[in-house]
Amino acid sequence: FQLASGGSLFLDEIGSIPVEMQVKLLRALQESEFERVGGIKTIRVDVRLVAATNSDLKKEIAAGTFREDLYYRLNVVPIRLPPLRERAEDVPLLVRHFIEKFNTRLKKSVKGVEPETERLLASHPWPGNIRELENVIERAVLFCDRERIAPEHLPPEVQNANTLPRA
Repeated sequence: FQLASGGSLFLDEIGSIPVEMQVKLLRALQESEFERVGGIKTIRVDVRLVAATNSDLKKEIAAGTFREDLYYRLNVVPIRLPPLRERAEDVPLLVRHFIEKFNTRLKKSVKGVEPETERLLASHPWPGNIRELENVIERAVLFCDRERIAPEHLPPEVQNANTLPRA
């Protein structure tokens, strides 16, 4: 919070925060201040908070694992980002981005994907969303020994995308 003061703080998987920590987070949000562990001085902050989760927080509230007051404090401007499986048209753009990223990181020069590879990537249900796609492309770029990523550079679960049930 202190480092983000005057800016934005992104909290990923907010639904996984233990209830004890949720109390402290709620106080920091409501009061715009906190105390460091073991500290004696109150630190004031001005932070815009962005939080994300894959959890259904309404169900978590009903189960008693997420505080309702924290939910309403965080839920000022909700944005629903559909899972990647509902945005198949985004896959090619993301694939190009990740190829560029991993070409640089891995010092490779992969130019793109073969048509069959593109079909497999588009038909995979991506249960791990963009993180899974990024991981698959990193692996493919790493193992690719030609200009374009071929189906054999993909992990078996993506190569067999058409045989798996879609979520």
